Amino acid sequence: MIKKIGVIGSGQMGNGIAHVAALAGFDVVMNDVAADRLKSGMATINGNLSRQVVKKAITEDARKQALARIALAESMEGLADCDLVIESAVEKEDVKRKIFQEVCALLKPDAIVASNTSSISITRLAASTDRPERFIGIHFMNPVPLMELVELIRGIATDDTTFDAAKEFVTKLGKQVAVSEDFPAFIVNRILLPMINEAIYTLYEGVGNVEAIDAAMKLGAHHPMGPLELADFIGLDTCLSIMQVLHEGLADSKYRPCPLLVKYVEAGWLGRKTQRGFYDYRGDKPVPTR
Repeated sequence: MIKKIGVIGSGQMGNGIAHVAALAGFDVVMNDVAADRLKSGMATINGNLSRQVVKKAITEDARKQALARIALAESMEGLADCDLVIESAVEKEDVKRKIFQEVCALLKPDAIVASNTSSISITRLAASTDRPERFIGIHFMNPVPLMELVELIRGIATDDTTFDAAKEFVTKLGKQVAVSEDFPAFIVNRILLPMINEAIYTLYEGVGNVEAIDAAMKLGAHHPMGPLELADFIGLDTCLSIMQVLHEGLADSKYRPCPLLVKYVEAGWLGRKTQRGFYDYRGDKPVPTR
């Protein structure tokens, strides 16, 4: 029975997962390497919960109770008694493997370990743990409080008990489950990221400028955000990581990351989080950079 959740990472995905789990009545321990990151993660959760109160999606009482259910831990020892631990660190396999080796040594034997990876093989990550049968991919969408879907991905060793427990947990959060096989980037990003990459190629080849490309997809295909605006929202480094996983994992040239995407990441223009990407966010309103 899953009652206590550990979340590793307090960035936009980690704090979002902590937010929805606490709101659904689970006790949550949010872990990160630095106190200031945890503080900033909690501030985001409080801000997002307050927004839900204003929109009358939740009551003020529910907000207070959710915040009270979240404990912060600067070391992984704080996760020792969790029933389910969800890793939500940077999209780099070596970093994730190191986290799993460290946390598994502290957890009780029947605890379930999950990754919120958006593209890395669950089977491979599971193999770096002491419990591949109790390991699963639980991939939330961004922003977590608003997005209804969660992808569940079994590794080759994931057992039925783990899968059923994860499915029940996700359902209790009020989310819809989509089950994906363990292929690079799963379902959503296998379809979404090549579209974003193609939009960047369209820009790179001079077919249209930033505004034209985003307007085309918003007004011509009724996408709520244009693909370049969406790339900035996701983070261009994350977009590049996923395209690299697709390109390497499926060995098809159609997944080759656009050189312009690589250039922006090398420049440190990662989108909204760094104030610059395909748009410049430093002024009153976003201005296209090309």
